[in-house]
Order: sequence, then C-alpha cells, then structure tokens
Amino acid sequence: MYDDIVIGEREELGAHTFTAEAIIAFARKYDPQPFHIDEEAAKRSHFGGLIASGWHTGGVWMRLRVERWKAIAAERAAEGLPPPRNGPSGGFSNLAWSKPVYAGDTVTYAAEFTTKRLLASRPGWGVVLSRNTGVNQRGDLVFSFDGSVFLPR
Repeated sequence: MYDDIVIGEREELGAHTFTAEAIIAFARKYDPQPFHIDEEAAKRSHFGGLIASGWHTGGVWMRLRVERWKAIAAERAAEGLPPPRNGPSGGFSNLAWSKPVYAGDTVTYAAEFTTKRLLASRPGWGVVLSRNTGVNQRGDLVFSFDGSVFLPR
C-alpha cells in the first residue's frame, strides 16, 4: 500500500540463471534473432556467444516482482492482515539493456523506491516510482528501467 512505501528502500526480488535452453526457447517464440536462437551463429556475432533477449530479461523481472508481491501477501496473512492492493502500472521509462546476458549468467533483480506522491485527481491513491535493476554474477548492471505503479492509501 502507498503509505507503507519508504523512499530509498531497496527490495531484493531474487535471482535467475539463464540457461541456453531457456534462452533459445524464449527467443524462438518472441525474438528469433540468430544470436538468441543459434549457438554457432551467436559465436560468430559481435556478442561472441548465445545471449538472452532483452525481453526475456524483462519477463523474468516481472515474474520475480509478482512472486515478491505474493510473498508479501502471505506474510501479511500470517500476521492476520489483509493482503496489499496493487493498482495498475503507470508505465516505464529509461529501459536499458546495458550488457548482454549470456547463457549461464545469473541475474539478481531489485527495485528501489525513488519517489511517491498523492494523486489530486484520484483521492485515496498515490503513484510510486521505482528504479529497477538486474545485475549479473560479476556485479555488472545488465538491465534497468524506471517504473511507476498506482497504489491505494
């Protein structure tokens, strides 16, 4: 809920290892570029190896975000509290795939709350902005975006 958000608080969402099989399966369906679906072609590309689609890295972020929401709801239920209500996304900006995610890389995702404000047009609601990131096992930033979500008070 809006009032529970602390600006500057960082939420660890979890980690995911990108396997060659999963990279290829995702890319065959959604992003069939040679460096995503063919290991030999990927070796000959400027990447030098098979890499995950940026959309794959974003999809994993979303899955981990939803899993975190479910965990928070379970924690609240265990305390006898109602589940948090999430509103719609207001969109995102500054999406960047800073470095390639290679087969075998493990990306750890996080969200940091950066801004919140109440909405004059919708009493009882606010908007929360966050900086969302993915860092590989070497500590390199590989994925980032700024997101917004509407939350009830």
